[in-house]
Parts: sequence; structure tokens; C-alpha cells
Amino acid sequence: MKTVYHQSHSRGFADHGWLKSHHTFSFANYYNPERMNFGVLRVLNDDQVASGMGFGTHPHRNMEIISIPLEGDLEHKDSMGTSAVIRNGEIQVMSAGTGVQHSEYNKNKDEIVKFLQIWIVPNNLNVEPRYDQISIKEGEKLNDFQQILSPNEDDDGVWIHQNAWFNLAKFEKGNAKEYQLNDPKNGVYVFVLKGSAKIGDQTLETRDGLGIWEIEKFTLEALENSEILLMEVPMELP
Repeated sequence: MKTVYHQSHSRGFADHGWLKSHHTFSFANYYNPERMNFGVLRVLNDDQVASGMGFGTHPHRNMEIISIPLEGDLEHKDSMGTSAVIRNGEIQVMSAGTGVQHSEYNKNKDEIVKFLQIWIVPNNLNVEPRYDQISIKEGEKLNDFQQILSPNEDDDGVWIHQNAWFNLAKFEKGNAKEYQLNDPKNGVYVFVLKGSAKIGDQTLETRDGLGIWEIEKFTLEALENSEILLMEVPMELP
């Protein structure tokens, strides 16, 4: 087993006034040659957008872009004609493929928006751009892993052009569960949204991250009531 541990305070940080963003991996003006990616997981941004503000229209190509709202409402518009609002309890995916332009705004006047923006390098280039969003509240599992993303259209959650699986884990204090990798050649990046957890001898606090690879399974234990995102991804870039 190999691991890489990222404490929350060691992440890159950008404060643009209207946007506060923590970068687990190199992004924009934050560059760390030792933190370029975890396999095909290229971006993990922990964003906070002020009321009435947002990202103006901008382009993307050949990237799988996943947004997971943690607090507030985020309005999305894109060149495919999509106009949608994503909220806590939902997940959004956009396959940029041959090219797409989109914007994201916090239209609320009295509350901030907090969300994760995640980029995955695809295994299929120049696909037709695509948008999807679903609610992940229904069928919510307590003290278990709830799949919210996979490579398969027919599976639970959204799907992307990559051999990747995401799970949310909402664990009560003292509960533990074994995670079995879907593909032993993959790795898993564990990101604690809130709470405290333990994997092996490593304790993880809120917003800490732990990458694990060259292992087929591991046990996740909650040291307090916790919410955790597990991102299983291929370790080799295409």
C-alpha cells in the first residue's frame, strides 16, 4: 500500500474577495510540482462564492467536471442550452469533450455558496458535450458507502468517461466499513468533508485528504460523526 497525506491547511488558497478557494492540487496561480494530480484526479477545489457573485462564461475542453454543492444554491448555464440550479444533496456532471462554455453564479442575495469542483481527465477525447445532474438524497445510506458516480450509465449516480467511482460516506461515531476497490489498479482519494476518520494509522480531520493505492481494500473508521467523499480513479494518465 502507498499513501499520500494532504492536511487541510497545506492546500493552496486564493482569495478573490467574491471567491475563496482552496486547491488540493495545482490550479491557476497555485503551483506545487508535488501536487499536480492524483492519477486522473486533476482538480479538487473547495470553493466559496459570495452572494450575487459567480464565474462568468468560460470555456472547457476534454475534461469531466463534477460539482457537488455543500451549502446554498448554484445556478449553471452553458452553451448546450442548459439552465439549472444545483443544491446541497445533488451532484452535477459536465463532459466538456469537443468544447463547451458555461457560467456558475450564486443568485442568492443573503447567503454564500460552498461547493466542490472536481476535474477528472477522461479516457475518451473529443466526445459530444453532455450535462447531467441528479439528487443524491434519495436512498441515502447511513454508515455505508453511497455510490454517486461511476463509468456506467445504468449504475447509481451520474456517469463519466473514465473508470472512476465516487462514494459518499455518512458515518456515525464509532462505525467502520471496509471499502473494496472496483479496480485494483485504481487508487482512492479520501476527502473528509466534516468530522474525523481513521484509515490504518492515519487520522484525518475536516478537509484533510488521503490518497491510497496499490491496495485492493481498506477500512474507514469514523472517530466522530463524519461525512466523507471517496474518489476511486485510475492512477495512470491516459
